Amino acid sequence: MRRLLNYFLNGFLVVAPIGLTGYILYAVFCWLDDLFNIKGVPGLGLLVAVLVVTGIGFVAKSFMVRPFLVIAERILHRTPLVSIIYSSLKDLFDAFVGDNQKFNRPVLARLNAHDEVYKMGFVTQDAMLAIGREELLAVYFPHSYNFSGELVLVPAANVTYLELPSSEVMKFIVSGGVSRLV
Repeated sequence: MRRLLNYFLNGFLVVAPIGLTGYILYAVFCWLDDLFNIKGVPGLGLLVAVLVVTGIGFVAKSFMVRPFLVIAERILHRTPLVSIIYSSLKDLFDAFVGDNQKFNRPVLARLNAHDEVYKMGFVTQDAMLAIGREELLAVYFPHSYNFSGELVLVPAANVTYLELPSSEVMKFIVSGGVSRLV
């Protein structure tokens, strides 16, 4: 009986990640396809969504449209409640994609001078001049299995820059150290 239970658990460990990944991709596909449902043709809504977003990106890069985007962004930043939501989402997306990626400098930070305890994170600011502490770095430490983290101000002497791809370090941290570093 114990052997059958072990076989089941091994099978579950193989099937669950594959099944959940497939389900999530399928759910996102169906949601986007339903959102832009055109004549009930499967996949056409997703294609239209990709084309619309690409077209908006092309138009947004135009020098003639840029001033209108700046004005719209100023209005969004000045509108109560909307400004909090908009600026938070914009900063989040800018941190991961685009020209202003923030999580591109992975580090190993020693948490205190007495213990040999380290934490992996990403430098987001080189000096904390705004608070008069230029010897401190702002290091963001993502949480494992969660879309959250904490910001800690760490002395520069306690930080070692890692020569690893940011995406691999992020995957290592978010997986709780289960995935392998390259």
